[in-house]
This record gives sequence, structure tokens and C-alpha cells, in this order.
Amino acid sequence: MPKLSLFAERARSVLESGTLFTRSAEVLKGAGPQSSRLNYLLDAAGLIAIANFKTIARRTARAGSASWLDIFVLAPGIHFQQEAADINGGEYPATAAMTTGYVFRIENQATVGYLQTISKSGCLTTVEVDSPQNQRPFFGLFQTGAASSMLYLTTIALTIAALTLLVAMNDWWALGVLCALIAARFLNTLVLKRRSAAGWKGAPEPGVMGDLIILLSQDRWVRMKGWVDDIKFVTAGHWLRETSEAESPVVGLGTLLVYASAALAGNASLAGSWLLAALLVVSLVLLGMANARTKTLCMFDRVIRVQGVKPYGRRLEMVHELIAEKGTDDWALRLGLIKSSSAAQPQEVVMM
Repeated sequence: MPKLSLFAERARSVLESGTLFTRSAEVLKGAGPQSSRLNYLLDAAGLIAIANFKTIARRTARAGSASWLDIFVLAPGIHFQQEAADINGGEYPATAAMTTGYVFRIENQATVGYLQTISKSGCLTTVEVDSPQNQRPFFGLFQTGAASSMLYLTTIALTIAALTLLVAMNDWWALGVLCALIAARFLNTLVLKRRSAAGWKGAPEPGVMGDLIILLSQDRWVRMKGWVDDIKFVTAGHWLRETSEAESPVVGLGTLLVYASAALAGNASLAGSWLLAALLVVSLVLLGMANARTKTLCMFDRVIRVQGVKPYGRRLEMVHELIAEKGTDDWALRLGLIKSSSAAQPQEVVMM
């Protein structure tokens, strides 16, 4: 027993003198309250990467897909990017084509999420779907607007600058953490580009104009105009299909890289840890500002833009106005907005 206890004491002294456990030994020995508190803060900086923020997922929904430049946009919530399909909150609003009278539901999650954002209660919001031939040059780069795109590009520049600084500082632990986050972004982007490929969009109807009335929750109403083929691209079928069996392990690997980077971030130097934390926080703020400045929805080379918002005191006033404009009321009947065709028009009072 004395020999065993002596061996344990020697092993304990060897472990405490090792470089891998230097920081832990200093904390356990009481290196001072200020130093101990600083070490805990540095270890907690890695947890920023696994924070539950949906900013990246919202950016994906507003952009309509993922871009290869996204791999350099590093912000908390990388492992939640695949949840961009849940941006509509499970709502699939009832919709009617005022030109044909057909009633259906919009299944495209990104379109519904966008309409929820731009619409207001008690108001009719009119949006228009633009065709690819109407897009401006450099559409792919500035598809979400100039201000939003500049904020987005700034986050990319910050990541490249951080990579350069970490190489100059020879902080390989911090550089490895940053590369792990970039790899996680790459895997998620790869899967999202596969999931967002255009699928079934119905039969083509070239040269036909469409006019939809969409009834959202909270008494929000949206009118969508444009060519029928363009409207089908942003409303029919799916936006993000379900993840396949081959794609699920890739998504899981990306999530594992995010958690691994959080676990290894504590091994970085003092300057490297603060640089990583600052990069993630600043990128989160810039990306949130970019999302707020995005007023359009870009999807499958089509763009949805707001044309105007008109308030109404009663929903029936809006219905009567649209019926008078279109000259038909079958769509209103099928949506349950009016009881009968005779109720669509106010009765005329005859004076005797």
C-alpha cells in the first residue's frame, strides 16, 4: 500500500507538470481569481459557435438557396442551417387564382415565410414576381439588394482577414477551429444546394398572366401578380426537399465539426480566442442586419417584390373591391369569403 500510494503521487506530479494540463493545474492550484476567471471566459468563447441562432437559416431562406461564398460566412448557428425549411412555422395558406377560380395551398416554405414577414394585419399587400429576363446585371451577386449584399460581403472579408491574422500569429489551434467551422459550412452548403434544386412546378402555361389572393394567419392578405409560369416557380412544389439517406451523414458530420470546434477552442491562445469570439459575434450582427435590409425574395432566378400595401377596415370591403375589379366571384365563394354570389354585390335600394 505505501508503494502504491507513492506511485500515485509521482504519477500525479508528472501529469500536473505536462504541457497539456498546464492551464487546468494553474486553476486547481489557485493561480488567482482574476486569472482563473479569464481562463473560464476563454473556454466559454468556444460555446458561441454552438449557440442556438437561426440567422444563417433565415439568410438561406431569403436568398432562396445556398451560395459557395456562404462557407466564409461564420456565425453562431451553422448546424441549424438545414432548418431553413421551417421558416414558415408550419403555415400553408389558402390561396385562390382570381383568374380561374381554382383554390389551393402554397407549399413553398420560403415563399410563405417571406409573405409572413412583409404582410400586415388588416392590409392587402401586393407583390409582383419578376421573370429572369427582367433581372439586372450581376443579379446573382446583388440579388438581395445592394445594402444587404455589401453587409454579406463584409462578413466574408472578416473571415479572410481572421485567417490571415491567425497564420501570422502562428496560432494553429485557433486556425484549426476556424477551418473546422469553414468545413462545416461547406458540408451544409453542399447539401442545401442539392436539396434546393428545382423540382416539379406544374405544366407550363406560357404567355398567361396570373393573379392570386393569399390568406395568411392574423388576417394578413397578399395579392401576387406575374406570369403564371413565374408564379408557379415560387409557389408550386417544394423549395427544400427532404434530406436523403446519403445526405443525412454529411449533415451529421457538419454538426460534429461545429461541436468539435467548440471543444478545441479553449486550446487557442489568448489573442486567438478573442479573435474567434469577435469574428463570430460581429458576423452574427452583420448577417442579422443583412437579413433585415433584404426586402425581396430570390428563388429559382425569380424575384418577389412588394408593390404596395393598402389597409382596409373590413375584409369584406377588400373582397368587394377585388370582385368588382376582376368581374368574377367564384374564387371568393370557394375561399369562404362570401356566402353567395348575390352577397358579393351590395343590394340596390329602390325608392318608391
